Amino acid sequence: METSTRIRPPAVAGMFYEGNPSVLAQQVVDYLTEAPALACKPKALIVPHAGHIYSGAIAASAYRLLAERAGEIRRVVLLGPVHRVPVQGLATSGAESFRTPLGDVPLDRAAIAAACRLPGVAENDLAHQLEHSLEVQLPFLQAVLDDFTLVPFAVGNASGEQVAAVIDLLWGGDETLIVISSDLSHFHTYAQAQLIDRATSDSILHLTPLTSHEQACGATPVNGMLLAAQRHGLQPSLLDLRNSGDTAGDRSRVVGYASFAFCPSEEPRHV
Repeated sequence: METSTRIRPPAVAGMFYEGNPSVLAQQVVDYLTEAPALACKPKALIVPHAGHIYSGAIAASAYRLLAERAGEIRRVVLLGPVHRVPVQGLATSGAESFRTPLGDVPLDRAAIAAACRLPGVAENDLAHQLEHSLEVQLPFLQAVLDDFTLVPFAVGNASGEQVAAVIDLLWGGDETLIVISSDLSHFHTYAQAQLIDRATSDSILHLTPLTSHEQACGATPVNGMLLAAQRHGLQPSLLDLRNSGDTAGDRSRVVGYASFAFCPSEEPRHV
């Protein structure tokens, strides 16, 4: 198959989110409509990546902030942790587009080529083949933005500095949005998760690097974002902090979720 026609097909449609296009589109709209509207023009977001039934409402609190910038954002740099394939450094994709039931999102091949010149960054389509942490974000981005390109990175065994170097390289202007995909703690009781996740949230709000992937499965991309936020004068705001016990009912073993917006420091914060 020619590279120019390569499409990364959806791997978790029908599992992590609705596979029927019309039903999916309505579900995403419903999540966005129910999310609170805050006055913030984010340069970057941290959003969870579980199945939409578990974390979709939390993610929507961040994506709703993009509604007024639908025509302004033309490129999304999306970073999330690997779950299935071991990766050294950061794995980007050789595909031309990523597909969801809502259509195809073209990749910014020039940006990918530039990123691959950084140490520890390489194309690795196997890392993306079954990875959900990036894919579950795409229906929300397709719902809130007009035409945009994607620069995807599945982050494996890397440092926060390596991630920050990629973010710095692709920072751009108002046309570029940075999205970090990460859940928080995993499989604690409801009360334990609340304590752990609040402490993790406080670290993020103070731009303090996370020390363990027990705090967040995407701790490495989160730490890269925190470094970039320090360098570029961004301040994080907590938009929503809940867990699967709040959204799906079972409180015996829960997964934590949070959404954050990173805005220029002169903009109002919502903590």
